[in-house]
Amino acid sequence: MERWCTARRRAGTGRARPTVSVRPTVPARLAVLAAVLMTTAALPGATALATGDLGSTAGATAGYDFADDAVRVAGASTTAGAEPLEAGSTYRSTLPRNGVLYYRLDLDDASDAYVSVTAVPGADGEVTAVDGIRVSVQDADGGSCSVQSTTFGAARSPRPVTAWGMREIDPGANRCQDPGTYYVGVERTRPQDSPPDDWDLEITAAAEPRPRQGGATKAPETWDSASPEPLAGEPERRPGGNGFAHATPVGQGVWRDDIRPGETLYYKVPVDWGRQVSATAELAGSADASGYATGALRLALHNPVRGEVDDAARGYTGRRTSVGLAPLPPVAYPNRYATAGQVGALRFAGDYYLVVHLAAQVADDFGQGPFALTLRVRLGGTADSGPGYAGESRPKGLFEVSAQDRAAAPASGSTGGADEDLAMKAVAVGGIGTGSLLLLGLAVWTATARRRA
Repeated sequence: MERWCTARRRAGTGRARPTVSVRPTVPARLAVLAAVLMTTAALPGATALATGDLGSTAGATAGYDFADDAVRVAGASTTAGAEPLEAGSTYRSTLPRNGVLYYRLDLDDASDAYVSVTAVPGADGEVTAVDGIRVSVQDADGGSCSVQSTTFGAARSPRPVTAWGMREIDPGANRCQDPGTYYVGVERTRPQDSPPDDWDLEITAAAEPRPRQGGATKAPETWDSASPEPLAGEPERRPGGNGFAHATPVGQGVWRDDIRPGETLYYKVPVDWGRQVSATAELAGSADASGYATGALRLALHNPVRGEVDDAARGYTGRRTSVGLAPLPPVAYPNRYATAGQVGALRFAGDYYLVVHLAAQVADDFGQGPFALTLRVRLGGTADSGPGYAGESRPKGLFEVSAQDRAAAPASGSTGGADEDLAMKAVAVGGIGTGSLLLLGLAVWTATARRRA
């Protein structure tokens, strides 16, 4: 389990090949849209589009939108008083400056378990480069299953930081294999230098079933490791979300938004088994091109359980700058056996998250903005069937890419225009009432027919 500690080693390089698809006709796409919209009508957040809001602000703290269904839970100062975390659920809690908070997991001996913790400091607090959070998982006897830390980094900019922990079933391991009680510990990495205020926490717990049959027990040794070229093309506007639970769906393409100093934007990309994801973020130049902000533009990739896969940051001088992820291997179940943390985190299919942060210090030399941000996303490789799980994940469907996921995250340039893009946004936010959806579909069809006429 040592490979899941703070130290991470860079993986090799990998070229992602652009995918080629046959584009259906506009009427055919609209028919598919109508079907997808119908199926999403009852999902949470159904009133968002009707009120003109494509991103929920419920439970927002310091610019972070917490999950609407998050359950309040109090961390305990000892394991004896730890409250349970159920796989498939999301929780909110608070982390004081000093001490470790404990939460309880009741685990079987047939599933891998994952816990992610996102800490949200106040926007006005001063943080250090080595401050952040540490998440540990231990068994009932105090034996360590995993430990991981995440810090604010050289920019020293207050932002949401996420660390994850796990309990893996491994026939060759001697620890953390039995069913029973386990504990999650959460603490600050540098409390003596940390802001005195409590930090808000968003905690998720997930369970991954074992495959039906035994497969490879070693990580793939070869993969296309050439550096991918950033995707070219005109960007389409796609505002980012303000939290994992409200991340904006995108597919392969070039996307644009505006970002202000201190802001963090979230996007989610459906990545199937066998696919390779690469991304770059570009920040436009400033009218005042004098000064320097360390590590100003940060781009990170997180996996479906919110574990960080890779991150990169670059300073800003007021001139256009870009930052890209390291080349990454295709998503594959055996990646979990790799010694490199980056590769091991690419262990399952599902929604991957691209998180972009602009350091608060940018405002000191270059003003409050907003600054134009361009996100280039490329998906290479060929989708395959994956390991074939023996049971359901919790939450259900976490480690798969559904037709609804693909519809909600189209590639840029693949839609039929502004009207159809509005329908896609309705899918992305979970739909509205069934009757309204039918009217929306009819309006899209009518507008498209008139344009074609």
